Amino acid sequence: MVGYIWAFLIGIGIIYSFFSGNIGVVNESILAGVNEALDLILNLLPVIVLWTGILKIAEVSGLLDKFAHLLRPLLKRLFPSVPEDNKALGYISSNIAANMLGLGSAATPAGLKAMNELQKINPKKDTATPAMITFLILNTAGVTLIPTTILALRVAYNSQNPGEIIMPAIIATTISSIAGLTLDYFIRKRQDKWH
Repeated sequence: MVGYIWAFLIGIGIIYSFFSGNIGVVNESILAGVNEALDLILNLLPVIVLWTGILKIAEVSGLLDKFAHLLRPLLKRLFPSVPEDNKALGYISSNIAANMLGLGSAATPAGLKAMNELQKINPKKDTATPAMITFLILNTAGVTLIPTTILALRVAYNSQNPGEIIMPAIIATTISSIAGLTLDYFIRKRQDKWH
């Protein structure tokens, strides 16, 4: 749906520029946008590849399994309906680790696998389970210790102090995680009373 909205807005802009005699501005904007996008990709790619590689090394070396083992008591409390030996908990741990490093692109595959595993144990296939909702909250508002992508963007745009965003990011994501999980807890408790 969002794609249709963007296409509509772009179409309206092109039609308006054609009738107002500014079609040259559209061409210049397209070419400038392509160059900026390519520069941005080339600046972000090394950082994302580096941290994705580190995450893969951590996975292969068993470090992610150890991280998952450390998180298991917390995850068991957050996801009481998920069996302890379920693969979903490992994928959730990987997703949390990637998000802590600010690597949304590396977190996505683990998040999709976690949702797939959670769906396998879902008794109502057309309805999200409480575990799925909690995981979605954790994934969306998860604590970020190193906002890698934001740091890369700040470096790419010649920020004087790219690292000054680290502490505000930690504070903001910690508060959003606590708020989201607290709200999830109270809504779940309230629904349990109704059933």
